[in-house]
Amino acid sequence: MTARTVRTAVAALGAGTLLTLAACSTPDEGDNTGAGRADSLVVGIANEPDTLSPLLGYGKDGNSKIFDGLLRHTTDLDLEPALAATLPEVSADGLTYTFPLREDVTFSDGEPFTAEDVVFTYETILDDATLNPAKDELDAIDTVEAPDAHTVVFTLGYPYAPFAERTVLPIAAAHAAAEGDVNTGPYNTEPIGTGPYLLTGWTKGERLTFEANPDYWDGAPEVTRLTMAVIPDDDVRATRLRTGDLDAAVLPPNLAAGFADDPVLTTLHAESADFRAVTLPTGHPVTGDRDIRRALDLAANRDLMVEAILFGAGRAAHGPITTASDWFTEGTERTYDPEAAAALLDEAGWTAGGDGVRARDGQRAAFTLWYPAGDRLRQEHALAYASDAKEIGIDITVESGSWEVIEPRLDTDAVLSGGGNPTDPDFELYGLLHSTLAGDGWNNMGRYANPAVDAQLDLGRRSADPAERATAYDTVQREFAADPGYTFLTHIDHVYVMKDDWDGVTTQVEPHDHGLGHGPWWNVEKWRIRS
Repeated sequence: MTARTVRTAVAALGAGTLLTLAACSTPDEGDNTGAGRADSLVVGIANEPDTLSPLLGYGKDGNSKIFDGLLRHTTDLDLEPALAATLPEVSADGLTYTFPLREDVTFSDGEPFTAEDVVFTYETILDDATLNPAKDELDAIDTVEAPDAHTVVFTLGYPYAPFAERTVLPIAAAHAAAEGDVNTGPYNTEPIGTGPYLLTGWTKGERLTFEANPDYWDGAPEVTRLTMAVIPDDDVRATRLRTGDLDAAVLPPNLAAGFADDPVLTTLHAESADFRAVTLPTGHPVTGDRDIRRALDLAANRDLMVEAILFGAGRAAHGPITTASDWFTEGTERTYDPEAAAALLDEAGWTAGGDGVRARDGQRAAFTLWYPAGDRLRQEHALAYASDAKEIGIDITVESGSWEVIEPRLDTDAVLSGGGNPTDPDFELYGLLHSTLAGDGWNNMGRYANPAVDAQLDLGRRSADPAERATAYDTVQREFAADPGYTFLTHIDHVYVMKDDWDGVTTQVEPHDHGLGHGPWWNVEKWRIRS
C-alpha cells in the first residue's frame, strides 16, 4: 500500500461527509467567549468529559483546573507538592504514606480544606456504589485516615510502587459533594474545588467556561477567562481557528500543517503515550481467532501510517507501551510482512475464495471496524488498516458513529481505539489487558484473556522491586506479541496550533486524554501575558 493509496482511500470515503459537517457546523453567533484577548484563552477541543466530579473519574491524571491533588506534575512529569505541604513520608515496607497538608487553602466557596476532604474523596471513590470506572487504579488502598485536620495517612494492602502518582487525583469538597447522589447529584456539573479556576458555565456539546480563582492559594492566574469549545469534527475546529473564533486548538498533523506559514499562530508538538489500536473482540468468530489476530499484526504497515497519516508526528506502535519508554521491551517490534501473514492464514486453513476473501468452515474472514465520527485521525487509521487487511484476504467494513452508537457493539465489532499513560506501565496495561476487567466499560474492550499476562500484571502491580517489575512487564509484552488481542498501529504526537501571546507555554509528555486538562494549557494558571 502506498502513501497515495492511503490518502486517496480517505478522500473517497470521507470528503463528502467532512464537507457536509463543515458546512453545518459554523461558529456560534454571539459566542462572546473572549477569543483574541490576552487575558482570555478560547480552546477548541474534540471531546468533553461526562462529569466534572473527581469522584467519578474527572481529572484523575491531574491538570483538572477546578481542583488540586495532593501532588501535581512538573513539566518533566516529576511529582511535587500541591495540597500536600511536602512529598509523602513512606514507610520502609512501602505500605504507609503520610502526607502533611497545606493549612492556607480554601475551597472556592470559602470553606477550609482539611484532611477530611481527602478521606472523603478516596473513600467515596472506593465505595462499591460509586460509578468510577478507574477505581481499580486505587486497588492497593486499605485505609485512608486523618489523625488530625492537616495530616492524611494512606495504608496500603500491598506495596504499590506507583502509588504516589495516584495522588494527583483531585480532591473534592466533602461538604458539597456529599449532598445528593454521588453518581447523579449536582456536584457532577456544579463542582466546588480548590483549583486555579472556577466553572462558570457548561453547555453540554458546546462549551465549558471558567473564571480565574482570585483567591487561589498558589497565586491568581493572569489568564482570567478560559473557554473550552467542544468541536468534535477536526475540520470544523481548524476552520474556527482560522477565522479567529478560537485562540488555540488540538488538530491532526495534516490539518495543523496548513497553519505552518501563519504569521499569528504557532504549532506545538507534544510527545505522548497516546496509541491508536484496533480492538479484536475474542467473542467474534473471526477476530477471536488467534491466527487471524497474528496475521493482522504482521499485515499492518505501521511505518507508512506514521508517514502518510501522521506526517511523521509519531511513531509505530508495537504494543501499548511506546518505543520511547524505558519500559518498552526490545524484540517485541512487529515486522511488516504481509507474505508471512498470508502463509500463516494458509496454514491455519483460511483459504481465499473467488472474491479474494478468505473463509474457513463456511465462515468468511470479515468483520466491522468502527471509529468515532468526525475524528479524522481514527478514520484514516481505520481505512489504512482495512486496506492492509484486504491484501491478505480479510474483509473489513469501516463504519463511523457516535460513541453512543459504538459502545453497544464492543463485544462483537472492532473499534479504532485510543489510550495510554506515560507515567507507569501499570496505568498503561492493567485496564487494557487484565481479564477481570473484560467488558468493564471502556476497559479491556476486546475481552482479552491470557492467564500468563494476568499473572505478570498482578506481579508488576504488587511488587515494590524495580527489577521484578521490569521483568514482569517484559513478560507481559512478550506474551502479548505472541498472542495479540489488539493490533497496535501508532503512537501519536499531539499537535496544537495557537496564538503566541503568552510566556510560560510548555508541553508535557501527554496521556491519551488531552484537550481539557492536557495540552500547552496544562499550566495556563502560570502563564504571563506578554507585554
